[in-house]
Amino acid sequence: MNISIFGLGYVGCVGMGCLAARGHNVVGVDVSEEKINLINSGMPTIVEKDIDHLIADAHNAGKIRATKDYKDAVKSTDISFLCVGTPSADNGHLNLEYIFQTAREIGEALKDKNGFHIIVIRSTVFPGTNAKVTRIISEISGKKADEDFAVVSNPEFLREGTAVHDYMNPPLTVLGSSCPAAIDTLKNLYSETNAPIEVVAINVAEMIKYVNNSYHALKVVFANEVGAICAALGIDSHEVMRIFCMDKQLNISPYYFKPGFAYGGSCLPKDLRGLKTLAHDLYLDTPVLNVIDDSNRKHITRCVMEIEKSGCRKIGFLGLSFKAGTDDMRNSPIVNVIEYLHGKGYDIEIFDKNVSLSRLIGKNKSVISEKLPHLDKMLKDDLQDVCCHAELLVISNKDEQFKTLQLRPGQKIFDLVRIKELESSPDYKGLCW
Repeated sequence: MNISIFGLGYVGCVGMGCLAARGHNVVGVDVSEEKINLINSGMPTIVEKDIDHLIADAHNAGKIRATKDYKDAVKSTDISFLCVGTPSADNGHLNLEYIFQTAREIGEALKDKNGFHIIVIRSTVFPGTNAKVTRIISEISGKKADEDFAVVSNPEFLREGTAVHDYMNPPLTVLGSSCPAAIDTLKNLYSETNAPIEVVAINVAEMIKYVNNSYHALKVVFANEVGAICAALGIDSHEVMRIFCMDKQLNISPYYFKPGFAYGGSCLPKDLRGLKTLAHDLYLDTPVLNVIDDSNRKHITRCVMEIEKSGCRKIGFLGLSFKAGTDDMRNSPIVNVIEYLHGKGYDIEIFDKNVSLSRLIGKNKSVISEKLPHLDKMLKDDLQDVCCHAELLVISNKDEQFKTLQLRPGQKIFDLVRIKELESSPDYKGLCW
C-alpha cells in the first residue's frame, strides 16, 4: 500500500520503519526540516532499539521518503496516519491543535484528489476527536465522509525502548470507524500482525489509551508503595511481587475489572485496612492505598444519589449479601445503601433467596442488628411480591433468576452489576455504563 504518515516523532518514525519493513511505500510529513533531512538520509528521528536498521534498510530499498508538502503526500497515498503530538495543556487537557491543523491540511489536499482516502488517528486523543476531524476534513474538502474519505481511530500501544517490537507484536489492534470499507482496509493492512483485531465503537477506541496508561501508572505506584512497606519491615519486596504476579486467576487477570458496584465482604475491606495501618505504624505515606476505601465509599454515594434522582419511593432490592450465592453480609455495600434510604423514609422490600433471618448467626446477625434492625419487615420470601411492590428495582447481585424478571409497564430498573438480559427494558439504568 501507499501510506503517508503525518508527524515523524516517536510514533510516526516507528510506524514508518515497521510499515516499510512489511513492504509498504511510506511518505513522511513533518514541519521540521531536520526530521525530513534525517529520514531522507536513511536515519531515524529518534533513538530506539532496531529503528536505525529499519529506516536505513527502507531508505536503501526506496520505500520511504519525507517531505513538507502535505498535498503531495496525500495525493500520492491511499492512507494517511496522524501521528502528530498531543501535548498536555496547563489545565490538564490535551492540546489537539496539531491534530486539527493536520486535518485541515488533509482537507485541503483532498479537494483535488479523486478516489477514496483513509485517515487513521494514531495519536492519543480525547473521545469526540474522530468526529471533529471528520467534520473539519468534510467542510474544507467538500467531500462526503464514509463515501469519499473515512476516519479511523487506531490507538498505538508502544513502549519507549521496545517500540519496534511492540509495533510488530502488539497485544491487540483496536479499530473504530463509521465506515466498514475503511475497517476492512485496515484489517488487511494489519493482517500480518499476529494479534487479535478488535473493531469497536469510535469512542471506545479513543478512550482505551487513557485507561491503559492510567492503569500502568497505578501499577507502578502500587508496587512502589508495597515496596516501601516491605523495605521498612526487612522483607524482599521483589519476592513478594513475584509471588503476587504468579496468580493469574485473580491478581493478573480480567477478574475484578468489570465496572459494577462497590467491593465488600469479609476480606477486602479488612485486609486493605490492615495494610494501611501497617504503613501508618511504620510512618510511611501511602496515598494510593489510603484513597482506595474513600473511592469505594464515593461509589456507594453515587448509587444512593441515582436512586434518589429516580423520584421513586417504593424500592425493591434484589440481593442483600455482597455476592450472589452467599449469605455473607459483612461489609456488604448494599446494606449501607438500604440503611441510609430506610432512614430517609423510603418504603423498602428486599429479596435474597440465600438470606434467612432464622439462619443468621455470628457477624452476619450483628450486622443486621446494628444496621437493619427492621429487616424482618423488609425481607420477603417471594421475588414476585417484591417486583409487584416496587416502583424501582435495584439489582445488586447476579442471581440467575434476575435475568428473567417480569416487569410492569413503567417499572424502573437500576442495575448495579450489569445483567445484559435486562438492558433492553425501556426504564433500565446502569450504575456506571
